[in-house]
This record gives sequence, C-alpha cells and structure tokens, in this order.
Amino acid sequence: MDGTETGWGRPAEPAPRWRALLDRARHGHRAEEPAEEPKAEPAPVPQQWGQQAPPTRGSARPVNPLDSRQGYDGQRRAPEPDPRAAEAPRPMPQRPINPLDPRWQARPDQQQHSFFEPAPRSPQPPPPTQPPPPTRAAYPPAPGYPPPAPQPAPPAAPQPNGYAPQAYAQAYAPAPVAPQPVSPPPAPAPVAPSSPAGARIEWRQTRPDDGTERAVAVMRRKLGKPRVLAFANPKGGVHKTTATVLAAATIGSVRGRGVLAWDDNELRGTLGLRAGSARHARTIKHLLADLMRIEALHGDALLQELDAYLRHASDGSYDVLAGEENPRFAQRLDQATVRRVTDLLRRTHDVICVDTGNNVESVNWQTVMRMADQLVITTVPREDAAFTADWMLDVLEESGMGDMVANAVTLISCPSPGALPLLEDFKKHFATRTRAVAVVPYDPALEVGSSIEYGDLQPETRQAWLRAASTMLEPFAE
Repeated sequence: MDGTETGWGRPAEPAPRWRALLDRARHGHRAEEPAEEPKAEPAPVPQQWGQQAPPTRGSARPVNPLDSRQGYDGQRRAPEPDPRAAEAPRPMPQRPINPLDPRWQARPDQQQHSFFEPAPRSPQPPPPTQPPPPTRAAYPPAPGYPPPAPQPAPPAAPQPNGYAPQAYAQAYAPAPVAPQPVSPPPAPAPVAPSSPAGARIEWRQTRPDDGTERAVAVMRRKLGKPRVLAFANPKGGVHKTTATVLAAATIGSVRGRGVLAWDDNELRGTLGLRAGSARHARTIKHLLADLMRIEALHGDALLQELDAYLRHASDGSYDVLAGEENPRFAQRLDQATVRRVTDLLRRTHDVICVDTGNNVESVNWQTVMRMADQLVITTVPREDAAFTADWMLDVLEESGMGDMVANAVTLISCPSPGALPLLEDFKKHFATRTRAVAVVPYDPALEVGSSIEYGDLQPETRQAWLRAASTMLEPFAE
C-alpha cells in the first residue's frame, strides 16, 4: 500500500460535536448587553402665520422681496441696527486695581499706608517659654575613671520677640549627677539539663501521595512487548514536541533505560534541538543510508552500532532520533521505510515516543498511526487547538481506527499560569471521546523554548507528568 488507498483524502469539514462547544464558549460567558435606546428627535417648532420657514440643509433660500435686507434686484443690503441692542449694554470687564494710583492710596474709609508695606498689627504677647527638660547621664562612669565634668547649660535660643529668658535658663539648669560605683555582673548560673520528655522530637518521613506511588509502580512493570506512543495534533503550537520529550524523560527516569523519542515531523521538526546532547549531527537521514547494514546486526553489536546515530539526554534517561532539517527528505519516508525504522527501534527500546507532523495526508503520518499502540492527543485550552484535535478524531474514526480513538489519552498542557476559562469545558468534552484526560500545569522552565531539562521542572510539574505517563502505559502494564 502506498497510503493513497486508505481513504484519508477528505475535506476539512467542521466536526458536528464541536459546534455546540464552540457556541457555548463564544456566547455562554458574555453578559447580555442592554439594547441602545433610540435618541429622541427634537420637536418641530410651530410656524406662525407670515413667518418664513427655516431653510433645510443643502437647499437655497428663496428671495423675499419684502425683506428690507434684500432689494427687488436680489442684491443683499447691510442689515439695519437693532434698537434693542442698545438697551442692554454688555457688562464692562472690571479693571485691575493699580496700587500706584493715588486714588486707591488715599481713601477716607481706609487707613493711610502703602500697598507694599503691610498695615501695623496690634502687639501680641510673647509666647510662654518652657524650661528645657533636665538631662541625665546615659550611663554611669566606669570604675577607676574620674567623673565627667559638668557641662555648662546651653544658652537659651532667642525668642521671636528679641529677648532670651536668662533667669529661667539659670533656674532650670541641669544638676550634675554624682558617679555611682558599678558592681561586676554576676556569674551565670549553671543551667539544669531539661527533661527528655520536654525535648522530645518526632521525626516524620515525608512520603509522596498514593497517586504518585501508584504511577511509579505502573511504569516499572513489564509491558509485554515494545510499545509505540504517537503524539498527534495537526495544529501547530500545541506542545506536541514538548509532550513527546517530557513523556520520554518521565518514563526513562522511572524505568532507567530503553526509552526513545523520535522526531517524525516531515517539516523540519525541532525535537533534536530541544532534547538530547548534540554530540554529533547525525539524523534519520544518515540512519537510512546505513539501514540495511544495521538491520543485519544483533545483540550488543546492534546496540553499539545504533548508538552512533542517536543522541542522549543529559541524565541518560532516554535517547533521541533527530529528524532531518531538509523538507525534501520527507519524500523518502514512504510506508515501507517507516515500518523498517520502527521495527529496528523496537529491537533496542521498550518505549518509543513519536512526535508526528502536522499533515494528516502524509504517508509517514498515516503509517505511524497504524503502527502505534497508544494515541496521545496533545492540545492547549484554546478553541482552534481543540477544534483541530476533535476533527482529527473524526478522521481516524472514519478511517476504521475507532478503537484507537476510544483508547486514546487527551493531554492538555497549560500554556500560562492562572485560571483558564475553557479548561473545564475541554476536560468534559474530551472525556466523552477518549479513555482519559490528563492535565499538566504551566512551568516557567518551558517558557523560553530552548532545551528541555527534566530536572529543572517544578515538583508539581514532575508529579503531574508521572500521573500522565502512567495513564498512557496503564493498559499495557502486566
């Protein structure tokens, strides 16, 4: 089969199941806005008899021969002055007062003084002065040293009225303080040992929750045979590559070895750049060039030879098969070639996580879907990402893979911190179409988009990935 006889070519029609969810997401959370009230038009002014109606906009006003401002010849004359305008003169603005004007300096109702010199005020009694508080020495003098000489009283500050109360300053001068002998501090008394009951310390060993322990136990079991996990969603930017890397890192950290992440994106995937140490530049292109020779090897010789084409994580928990950066190379990934590579990887690894591309019509995408043991749908709480994932499930069901869709796992990645309004709706919707729904929280270590390190994740993120990875492998654990 060359991939064209499977009936995959169908137009991208909207999924019927998703229309209700889209309508509820768009209109369910909006508040009903009040209808705008029509503006009332102004009432028409009644026209009196003999009075000409006001002209409308854009219309020419007819010439009134009886108008004094217009003659019989239509020429406009100057308007005659209105006698009523002279009866109500406009108020004159108030003139500012000139302080140098002698008329304002000599008024009979005011006292004679200059504008720039304020009028003399009535004498006010000086404020009562308070004596300064008596001072004391902060610390008594040390034994063996002469007492400090008494300091003279500071002169009183001049008062606003120009005199200083010398009598009060002398009367309330601070008296010298006589030195007092200081006894040495007593020796510290021996402290009696406390009772064992009062100093009892209880040590409690922190243990992970039951869900984390169960997830670790599931991933450590035997899987019967090597399993292929396909991470798919035709929409880009839905954390498909991130989910593939973190799933391989989580499973590899528990199982220890035998886990591989494969970049099968036909349009220049970035899994090889974000996962594994780039100790060489070999990709699947170089593997296909020597595929026939490598397939003939067995045992340790096969492991040693295949290791030269793989990259490894920094902690050694999983391996990486990088994709080719040249988009034209996808033409060589036909159905037979993809099957040969998958069978070769199954001989050396127990779990193979495949990062699929975005083209559901490509041959390698269809081949991986038919060879996968577990389908993982990656999405984010966005309408376009969830709609594309729901449409892909309809395509797979129409192609005869309804059992894979029913056994699939929906993985929802939170792209930002805080509450997400559509998260609960997506969980309820995909729970009706797939076997389980797993949610992984936002982590700032994944925000930069560079290399993914499993050890840099927060503890809450690692625990969420442990539960999600165990959900993927739970149907195959013995």
